[in-house]
Amino acid sequence: MTPAATPAPATGWQRFKAASVRAFHAYATWLVGISWKRFVLLSVLLLILSGVLQNIPPFSWSYTRVVHLPELTELPMEPPAPPKPPAAPTTTPKKPEADGGVDIHIDQRGVRITPKAAASQPSAPASAASATAEDERPVIDIKLPPGTSQAVRDAVEEARKVVEEAVQEAHQEAETAKREARQQAREAGREARRAVQEARRQVMREEVQFGESLPQLAFLWIVASLIIKITYRKQIQAEATAAQAVETAEAESLKRQVVEARMAAMQAQIEPHFLFNTLASIDHLIEVDPKRASQMQKNLIALLRASMPTMREAGGNGGGGPRDLGRELAVIRPYLEILKVRMEERLATEIDVPDGLLSAEFPTMMVQTLVENAIKHGLEPKPEGGRLGVKAEVVHGKLSVTVADTGLGFGRAATAGTGVGLANIRERLQLLYGNKASLVIAENPGGGTRATIAVPYKPLEAA
Repeated sequence: MTPAATPAPATGWQRFKAASVRAFHAYATWLVGISWKRFVLLSVLLLILSGVLQNIPPFSWSYTRVVHLPELTELPMEPPAPPKPPAAPTTTPKKPEADGGVDIHIDQRGVRITPKAAASQPSAPASAASATAEDERPVIDIKLPPGTSQAVRDAVEEARKVVEEAVQEAHQEAETAKREARQQAREAGREARRAVQEARRQVMREEVQFGESLPQLAFLWIVASLIIKITYRKQIQAEATAAQAVETAEAESLKRQVVEARMAAMQAQIEPHFLFNTLASIDHLIEVDPKRASQMQKNLIALLRASMPTMREAGGNGGGGPRDLGRELAVIRPYLEILKVRMEERLATEIDVPDGLLSAEFPTMMVQTLVENAIKHGLEPKPEGGRLGVKAEVVHGKLSVTVADTGLGFGRAATAGTGVGLANIRERLQLLYGNKASLVIAENPGGGTRATIAVPYKPLEAA
């Protein structure tokens, strides 16, 4: 025999997990228990509280966080120089520089403007370079044809000077604009470099507050609580519905057991006064009419034999449950025969049950209860007696069993009972079949009472 294995001790993680689960269920149950109005109010208060705590120590304390950034490339102090134009091919003669001057010829064919030729002067490049260094003004040479008057020459000379001055002013303005553009570029570069350095200093040393995330955390907590409240409520409702269903089933089962026990007790009694009266009648008939006494004794034995299985079932787990209609009639027939001996010609009976319905399912003790009520409260109090009939038929898919008598009528006899037996029948029908079964008490057209029990028709073998 191997010893039982002892459970391993719980680790710290397992204890923490169990405590967390219990805390979650407790919080979720509390959320489900509060109303939506209270939930909204508490959410608003939580947001306000987080905003207030953000400015109260220790949440208002801060620390400096250093961020290491990659090195930034320094901005150039001077704007880049424009690219130089490509050199002219050596195969073609070089054109004179822009400041080398032009020749203007005025003759009978009109006015011609041509650049000065550099080939006629071997030292033109050197002289042009020195001239450019000393004076960048372009040279304009106007040649007039011979014989031109002095007035024309003066006018042309005046025009040449005006053109030279205009070109010089334009050149100076261009130089001034170029210098201003360079100065502005230098200032923009300095400003950009200072801005970059300031941004680097601000980013590299960042001040962080401990409670700056409190409002965001509070909002996330509210959203999570909202989701838990919605989902956990559905789970609680489902569990409550299931528990209520189980409780209802247990209550119905307990109620059924009480009713069946009551019916079993009723059957176990088998009307003690009826049994004693029957035995007294047998004792009397033994002296005056032994043949009738013997027949009455046989009927009593048949009645007890038919009732004993039901008594044993009542002591077990199936007491009072459905059984076939034939077993019910096996109790009713000897009972009526005994009563016919006691009441003699005051009682006439008729049992109209087809053989095909003897195997149909029918609850125990119900027909016997109706027959006993008809005899005790309808026919026995009537001096002339009457007739009692038991009929079974299938109507609209239901097995209908009717007990009709021609006695005094329902509730008219001095021996009228309290109606407990009929109430028990209705209660048992409700427990066994719900709304599919019924008990109807009505006046018999020929006088007396007519009681009908209708249950779903079902052969006992197929049940």
